[in-house]
Amino acid sequence: DPCRNFHCKRGKVCHVDKQGKPGCVCQDPAACPSTKDYEHVCGTDNKTYEGTCQLFGTKCQLEGTKMGRQLHLDYMGSCKYIPHCTDYEVDQFPLRMRDWLKNILMQYYERDLETSAFLNEKQRSKVKKIYESDKRLVAGDHAVELLLHDFEKNYHMYVYPVHWQFHQLDQHPVDRLLTHSELAPLRASLVPMEHCITRFFQECDGDQDKLIALKEWCHCFGIKE
Repeated sequence: DPCRNFHCKRGKVCHVDKQGKPGCVCQDPAACPSTKDYEHVCGTDNKTYEGTCQLFGTKCQLEGTKMGRQLHLDYMGSCKYIPHCTDYEVDQFPLRMRDWLKNILMQYYERDLETSAFLNEKQRSKVKKIYESDKRLVAGDHAVELLLHDFEKNYHMYVYPVHWQFHQLDQHPVDRLLTHSELAPLRASLVPMEHCITRFFQECDGDQDKLIALKEWCHCFGIKE
């Protein structure tokens, strides 16, 4: 099968021509496998797609048009009303996000005590220090004042989680810059719960070059140089 090891980008599928040569053609959105409700996604055109296959197939068919350039994955789940993000809310966002990232790493560390599947040795030793110090805030919803006080008092515990998330996202390529598509997995999963994340990332891009550098990312989360 000439298509077996032939890779096509999202929205395209391998097709063998009359000469037996493989090539990429747009995925027919109607031919995408059926999905469950929880696999639905919302596009930036505010339309619900049955899954990423249908969304990217549609984007491919619109290639070269303004609509095609503007169509991206907005967030996971069916389209719904996303409230406007106020100045106050966007200021509070890094407090919750830092705490959330720290808690994710701690959960990974706890699971690693049994399986060693989530973190490498270097990551584990860094998170161990955080884990052993973190007996103050029990996971859950905390008042903004408490999160701010904890960040100021235990600043060192929040530096690594912020760096770790940046490097998790910085993959295609690894260049200390986050593109729109590298941010998409985090953004798309959080928008329904954290409606300020889009504005937060836009404002993180201080020089408006559509890339978030490590320095800009850390500055957004209050991490000193």
